[in-house]
Amino acid sequence: MISNSQMPRSNCPDANPAGGRHGVSRHGVLIVGTGFSGLCMGIKLREQGETDFVLLERADDVGGTWRDNTYPGCACDVPSHVYSFSFAPNPNWSRMYAPQREIHAYLKDVAEKNELLAHIRFGANVTEARYDDARRLWVVSAEDGRVFEAPVLVSGMGGLSNPLIPEFKGLETFTGPAFHSAQWRHDVDLTDKRVAVIGTGASAIQFVPAIASQVQHLHYFQRTPPWVLPKDDRPLTPRETAEFKAHPWRQVWARTKLYWLFELRFLAFKFRPQWMKLVAKVARHQIARSIHDEALRSRLTPDYAPGCKRLLISNDYYPALARTNVSVITDGIQEITPHGVVTADGVEHPVDAIIFGTGFKVQDPIPPGMVFGKRGLDLAEAWQGGPQAYLGISIAGFPNFFMLMGPNTGLGHNSMVFMIESQAHYIAAALQNMKADGIAEVDVKPQVQARDVQAIQKALQDTVWNSGCKSWYVSDSGRNTAAWPGFTFAYRLKTRRFKLSSYQSERA
Repeated sequence: MISNSQMPRSNCPDANPAGGRHGVSRHGVLIVGTGFSGLCMGIKLREQGETDFVLLERADDVGGTWRDNTYPGCACDVPSHVYSFSFAPNPNWSRMYAPQREIHAYLKDVAEKNELLAHIRFGANVTEARYDDARRLWVVSAEDGRVFEAPVLVSGMGGLSNPLIPEFKGLETFTGPAFHSAQWRHDVDLTDKRVAVIGTGASAIQFVPAIASQVQHLHYFQRTPPWVLPKDDRPLTPRETAEFKAHPWRQVWARTKLYWLFELRFLAFKFRPQWMKLVAKVARHQIARSIHDEALRSRLTPDYAPGCKRLLISNDYYPALARTNVSVITDGIQEITPHGVVTADGVEHPVDAIIFGTGFKVQDPIPPGMVFGKRGLDLAEAWQGGPQAYLGISIAGFPNFFMLMGPNTGLGHNSMVFMIESQAHYIAAALQNMKADGIAEVDVKPQVQARDVQAIQKALQDTVWNSGCKSWYVSDSGRNTAAWPGFTFAYRLKTRRFKLSSYQSERA
């Protein structure tokens, strides 16, 4: 990818697959992860004729979050036509909102059809990535001892890759099975068990209805109720599937209509907050229709603006909570005992199993001691106060390091796949520019990054995401580090070209 006299190159994807000197595998580009982000980046490189790259995957299969999340009821909350690559439409979706297994199968199919499997190193759990200033190389170490080197490192580690389990007092003493929804224990039979579910995020919205009829009693520990809207889901008919296959333009048209419909929702998030009153009215109607107990209805009704926390969709969530074998508990958790959960009111709720629906480490996607830039700068130190990056892609002090789904590129109104494609295009353009101009190193200028971050924070001030609730969008310091404060087409326009003038650069 980049000319470097100190690094031998090869056009064979399996060059030095297990060796090189001192057991080091050398390549032009290293990509971490094989979810939507990593696969998209690999495909963009192949489109440019680049073959000297590898994707490092900690598991034994591709798919990222859609491989890992196998909990009952797992499905996408974005319609399948837009939650897929624009260059790889799938006419065979079974429903408007695809279930997890279909999305995972789709990603496996995309990887195979685009000849990426030979580029993937499975079982390569990255433990450290360190930039070698002298050699202008990223040195990446895997847990199994393998070492990979390349001038360019691309992170495809999404924000939903590392589960978050709160540090509850006494958790280690619990004698039953306790697991996160992203690490579902399929060997645990929940039939006729007393089950505690902690957390009310997007995953819990899906698996609670799936297990409520199976368990003896479900203790649902809710800190903050979410806004839940109806899910416009249905099976796609054989006729629709046949038409998509025979006339691909029909699926492109369906995707285009959905994209612009969702894009219009940003108007409510930013410019028309009064429209959110209609959203609240629809959600309250859904609560009233399913929940007849007035006290429970009150506990399930949020007291913050819709959209401040992630809007969720479901048709069976409230009916599940209305079941006689489900208790919604809003008292805070004081501790966990060997046989139950004790709430702040001193009551112990005996349970046989605990399931955490507590989300992911969105504010801490890359832990301390993992990524080191120029002069050994730890990314965790650079990110004190919360993650930040230029365009959500480049970080000052970390040369030739690019991120997919980086800070402030998350969405509350449209498909993240659109953002991923924009970012992969930008990174591919950067590498093309570097190759054409004989540039060995690019590092975004600190002042450029600072201006970009400041502009994003200013744009976020009047959005619903910054309206005062506590959410995963906002860091402990009070800064929104997750949401993109604009239309997605505006982001695509900002990333359509790589501007070398925004970077400090050094020639080979």
